[in-house]
Amino acid sequence: MMSSHYFSSEPTAAHQPRELRVTLLGEERLLGTDSGIFSPDGIDKGTAILLNEAPVPPTRGNLLDIGCGWGPIALSLALLSPEATVYAVDVNERALGLTRQNAERLGLSNLHTALPDQLDPELRFDAIWSNPPIRVGKEVLHQILQQWLPRLSPGGSAYLVVQKNLGSDSLQRWLTESFASSGFTVSRYTTAKSFRILEVQRTAA
Repeated sequence: MMSSHYFSSEPTAAHQPRELRVTLLGEERLLGTDSGIFSPDGIDKGTAILLNEAPVPPTRGNLLDIGCGWGPIALSLALLSPEATVYAVDVNERALGLTRQNAERLGLSNLHTALPDQLDPELRFDAIWSNPPIRVGKEVLHQILQQWLPRLSPGGSAYLVVQKNLGSDSLQRWLTESFASSGFTVSRYTTAKSFRILEVQRTAA
């Protein structure tokens, strides 16, 4: 039933706010979570692999987390790159509220949350990290990636973690077919356990 809630802008699940003790960047941190969001009980396997395996993000510029949930990716980006500006987007307003609160708990002033249509369409990103919402279905997933990947800055890279049995190879083929002819390169950055991290680099304006 979780998936029926966290894709909604206003989840119908009753609030169950609680504290969550997790390890981010090797340090234990006490953060907030709630029902009606993605992976409310901790860092899911895919996100953990992305955080462990993705290259160090740029130290400056604009960084983006697509589908932030309670914020583990966006919080990690903000901690790793304190001089960068991190944007966390999600359609779930409960998730956005939690990410904002968790950023405040960690004293992070460089993290901003927004619904997808609230960000300036002219804004460009030097890096995108995401555990994309595969379970929304291919059509919606493709729309999400078509919305955000073209907003990579020249030289920027996106890292997407996708479970193998949920279509990582077919997604890689689609990304190549959709973006390789317009100044992007698509490759498999690494494989870890049952997940792949796909890399999309923008090589031209």
